[in-house]
Amino acid sequence: MKVPLSEIAHTRSGDKGDTCNIGVIALGPRHYPILLREVTAERVKQHFGELVRGKVERFELPNLGALNFLLHEALGGGGTVSLRTDAQGKTFGAALLSLQIEVG
Repeated sequence: MKVPLSEIAHTRSGDKGDTCNIGVIALGPRHYPILLREVTAERVKQHFGELVRGKVERFELPNLGALNFLLHEALGGGGTVSLRTDAQGKTFGAALLSLQIEVG
């Protein structure tokens, strides 16, 4: 069964220059293996399409039940030079929560 990522996780996002950082935290221990399987760097890059010009890296934090993603070249140059409405990447985490994942 497919559900939005928001059914099993919450997120927090921000910026480091032109790189957006998204933390994805499982709502419970049983959800972490689903995150590992379903929320890959490739799927995150595909989800954001042309917004992310560089690579996407994924880091696993099993002790926290979380994943951390770095989306390179995703903020139009970053904070003070970007013409984007969200130059600090604060909405990227919320946008990722609509990713459809398989839970069954």
